[in-house]
Amino acid sequence: MPSVRGVIFDLDGCLVDSEPLSLEAIASEMRRLGIEDATAQEIGDKFLGVAMPVIADYVSDRLGAPVPKDFADRFETQLLATYQADLRQISGAPELLDGLNAQKCAMAIATGGSLKRMTATLEISGLADWFAGTASSAAEVAQGKPAPDLFLLALERLKLTPSECVVLEDSPHGVKGALAAGIPAIGFVGGSHLEGKRDTHAAILRDAGAAHIFERLEDVGRHILTHTNELLR
Repeated sequence: MPSVRGVIFDLDGCLVDSEPLSLEAIASEMRRLGIEDATAQEIGDKFLGVAMPVIADYVSDRLGAPVPKDFADRFETQLLATYQADLRQISGAPELLDGLNAQKCAMAIATGGSLKRMTATLEISGLADWFAGTASSAAEVAQGKPAPDLFLLALERLKLTPSECVVLEDSPHGVKGALAAGIPAIGFVGGSHLEGKRDTHAAILRDAGAAHIFERLEDVGRHILTHTNELLR
């Protein structure tokens, strides 16, 4: 990987341990609609990192009818209520961001979540200050992951080129989107939603094109900062 001037982070599952809460909230709404066998694992296996409109289309197929217009709003309301009590940072997130900031490495967010969810997640988790003006949501682009649109928006806000950046992702859709934008991707498998299947998921991320896979943010930081320091020497 060449020297790095900017890092684009997926938010859920990379900086905050929110995926179990999110996946269960979606499954809960599906069960409320009558899809009684819906599970968080089902959604995670198929749609980790994908924007809600794609998931809503899948739910509609499972339901055999259009999803209610308030499906996404109900999911988000339920999810943000759980965030107040249960949202946690991924271990090592503040230290990683502090280390990157100290080395003048720019940072951005590229998340499949809505603007409302992204803003609330950053604020509740205490990570908002690192991404003032550089947080991007799939709601702001024509196509979410695995299309490149979201990452191209993040690059625009960082004022950097693809070759100057790296993406940290926990989903194959995100890895593919980063590569489609010309940005190398690092895979992360440290979220609690991957307990018991980290090796399997690491292989999925490698197959999607992730150049390296890490389980701890401490190791992510060491890897990125090594390349960042090369630029500064």
